[in-house]
Amino acid sequence: MTPAIRQLQQQLARAPQDPALHYELGRSYLTLKQAEAAYQSFAQALQLAPGHPQILMQLGNAASQRGDEALAADHFRQSLQQDQQQADVHFNLANSLRKLGLHSESITHYQQALALNPADADAHNNLGNAYRETGQLALAVAAYAQALKHDPQLLHAKVHWIHQKQHMADWQGLDQAIAEVRMALKQQPQAQIPPFAFLAMPGTSDAEQLQCASLWAQQHYGHIQPLAAPAVRGPGQKIRLAYLSADFRRHPLAYLVTDVIASHDRDHFEVSLYSQARDDASSERAAFIAAADHWVEIAGLNDAEVAAHMRAADIDCLIDLTGFTQNSRSGVAAYRPARCHINWLGYPGSMGKLNGQALFDVILIDETISQGDFAERSVTLPCYQPNNAQRPQAGAGTRAQHGLPEQGFVFCSFNQSFKITAEVFACWMRLLQQVPESVLWLQACNPWATSHLQQAAQLAGVLPERLIFAPRTSVDQHIARQQHADLMLDTSPYNAHTTASDALWLGIPLLTVAGETFAARVSASLLHGSGLAECICADWAQLEKRAIALANDAVAMQALKTKVQLQARVLFDPSSFCRHLEQVYHQLLQ
Repeated sequence: MTPAIRQLQQQLARAPQDPALHYELGRSYLTLKQAEAAYQSFAQALQLAPGHPQILMQLGNAASQRGDEALAADHFRQSLQQDQQQADVHFNLANSLRKLGLHSESITHYQQALALNPADADAHNNLGNAYRETGQLALAVAAYAQALKHDPQLLHAKVHWIHQKQHMADWQGLDQAIAEVRMALKQQPQAQIPPFAFLAMPGTSDAEQLQCASLWAQQHYGHIQPLAAPAVRGPGQKIRLAYLSADFRRHPLAYLVTDVIASHDRDHFEVSLYSQARDDASSERAAFIAAADHWVEIAGLNDAEVAAHMRAADIDCLIDLTGFTQNSRSGVAAYRPARCHINWLGYPGSMGKLNGQALFDVILIDETISQGDFAERSVTLPCYQPNNAQRPQAGAGTRAQHGLPEQGFVFCSFNQSFKITAEVFACWMRLLQQVPESVLWLQACNPWATSHLQQAAQLAGVLPERLIFAPRTSVDQHIARQQHADLMLDTSPYNAHTTASDALWLGIPLLTVAGETFAARVSASLLHGSGLAECICADWAQLEKRAIALANDAVAMQALKTKVQLQARVLFDPSSFCRHLEQVYHQLLQ
């Protein structure tokens, strides 16, 4: 108990009917992130001063802090009914609405907050986030630029600005902005830099990525008090696994890990899936539910409640399959609810340190990735990425149906547009110049990326029509149509992940350059795992030379395809993968 709280409690003993004292006590608890105590104090204050807009706002803040955004939004609305001119309440309501997925309504309230306080950099930044989440990338970038205009030191706005420009394949100004973010990481101990976006920035090192993750973990989870150490495991009991993810739905994760989870030996393992994912009514979600012994919905629980549930379930291993990606619940690990906490598959990097100790005990990797800089103890598998035994299948259609010419070599890269850098794209343009009648087949991620890549091709002296953009379609049709590609080209410093496995499943050769960071070595990991080391190039010049040679030699190209078709099958054996994984879990608990 702080001296301030002690003093307020003494004053309340003398004047229990004073709403201002209850209000100040609530604010003190809120500062300490003691949300439940704060909520009770504000509720007492409201009883003594009904309808007070500031008290209603603080009730919303306390409800939000304890993870109840629906209740928070109700309180913020009640506050605005009393006084519409509160910019901070419009802002807080917008934040809660965004977390509830009510993006259009959240945009309206951010705009109302900015109408009342146009210089609020945080409101411009969060408006940018809401625009981003509704696919309005140009408006998002403009909002982030406004945030930086009002507060040049608002680093997370700069990171968002960079990452969305990468999604738009708009590379202008990125080098300077990335250099500024890297400098801030060195010089500003309070710098807020979202780790996932930082991974995709060219030039960032393993050590910087670890530092970024540790800063983020400390900022978001530093206040958490871990649970007491769990009891010693009973002899002979099953190993209880808790897989934690926001992606137990129609998502690339489903094509990697569902069969592995289903393959666990139920005589020795008990499997719980803790799902943050919305119910998308997909067959993928249904398969995850079927693969679990226990399915636990956690979207309505805060991290402390999830950790308490895991502790009550006597979980041995918590395996986070999301990490610092969208809708992360990695804060659960900060409570130390299990006997071992494992970072695997969702986030290609270290999750960093919290209060000087690794947030996760272990990271699961393989020999190709093991040279990285990790806070966790690294434990190697034959290949870190699993795969289901099958991919969804459909008819491939004809080349013409996919906008491809009847003749000519087809290079492809179905990576998301944020992974395409100016340097990588320049390499691809040189390939098109040196392989007549060839085309480059890309994913149509968003209209801005399509336009910018077409412009970049024209500037490189390549007809924009030689870029073929594949529209979004169902997963089975997307995978099937790739059979018309001849050679997949990787991106760097953020490689293909599931996309690389899709290509290898179909027998399409993949060329990559093994980089320095985890995210830059994933494709090399898959290729080493399937005995295809000749597809890993020392640098981009070698990749260019190899791609041109294959495109101009049909016999060599066919021989490589045949080899890929034979050898890549080893990646699609979830039962064997699961046996290796279970050995790891046994060893970690000994």
